[in-house]
Amino acid sequence: MIQNQPTDSAREFLVIGYGNELRGDDGVGPKVAAAVEALHLPGVRTLICQQLSPEHAEPVSQARRVVFVDAAVDAPREVQLRKLEPADSSQLMAHAADPRTMLALARDIFGHCPEAWWLTIPAEHTGFTEELSPSVQRGLKEAIDKIRALAVK
Repeated sequence: MIQNQPTDSAREFLVIGYGNELRGDDGVGPKVAAAVEALHLPGVRTLICQQLSPEHAEPVSQARRVVFVDAAVDAPREVQLRKLEPADSSQLMAHAADPRTMLALARDIFGHCPEAWWLTIPAEHTGFTEELSPSVQRGLKEAIDKIRALAVK
């Protein structure tokens, strides 16, 4: 497949925050993306969703760089920023995809896979509430700082 490069107008930094905002700390991804949007950082675009799905492959393919932001359950107790590579296959096994599969879909369908990171914030409480726990509120602030640092690179 011919690898298409994104156009100059599409050479931007995309922040995708995903999670269920009605399930406490699981909603931190969308809240981070909304906070980044409010900063009006040049060249930064945001996308908020409940889960990653195939239709998100197109905006991913149009970005130069992308960061996926999500809550992490049963993970280390610190905010983690990890560099991502696309999955070997873009085949979906369920209706929702993980970030590596999204990168593979962008590559296989649209011909471009951006530089990518996965930013996870440890979650404590995922019961029915729209409130974030105090530790996740601190993680949200740290996540925003990490995104701001990536955006100026």
